[in-house]
Amino acid sequence: MRDALKELLRLVVEDVITTGEPVGSLALVEEHDLDISPATIRNWFAILEDEGYLMQPHTSSGRVPTEKGYRLYISELMAERTLRQRERKELQESSNDVRQLAKIMADLAEDAVILARDAQSFATGLSHLFAQPEFRDWNHMRTLGETLDRLDDLVESVRRREFKEPTALIGSDCPFGEVCGTVLLTLNDGTLLGVLGPIRMNYPQGFALLRTAKEFMNDDE
Repeated sequence: MRDALKELLRLVVEDVITTGEPVGSLALVEEHDLDISPATIRNWFAILEDEGYLMQPHTSSGRVPTEKGYRLYISELMAERTLRQRERKELQESSNDVRQLAKIMADLAEDAVILARDAQSFATGLSHLFAQPEFRDWNHMRTLGETLDRLDDLVESVRRREFKEPTALIGSDCPFGEVCGTVLLTLNDGTLLGVLGPIRMNYPQGFALLRTAKEFMNDDE
């Protein structure tokens, strides 16, 4: 894929993560002060659609990434994020209590956090998750609620895998449902931590939170 198309995909993914809305060509040019015409952007959108990285939810709307688009973003285009000093301090101060750590992570991610330790599963930040625009759709909200009712079984199946580094599972690969994304990490003591959000979740923040949690939790062992 040409570098210009990759950069366009990166901008679309990050705008959708921020706004939760499809991205139009004119809005993209204006928001990022691009020296490219909206007509050229639309042509590039068409190429990315044909290659399976973008889709148009409605005929009159802009574009959103597909699962394939999010995967390419994470594997090749996502810049590594470093937490702010205040965020690092909050995590460090709670690192002696993994449940409190999970609650702080959920607040910082503005998504849910899944924790599994010693055969017990725990979810926090569900109010953040259900407040996301995707779950205004009753069917999506009901499906997610039914999934969370089976949280213990789902987490137990996920724990059979080991995630030595933060790992994203997106859409059809996400054990918590196709409209979701999650970033998972297994700590040295076997504890599973995961940030859970809609498929357009803030992946850079999720990765940064888990890397930092690993740093502090493993230091305490």
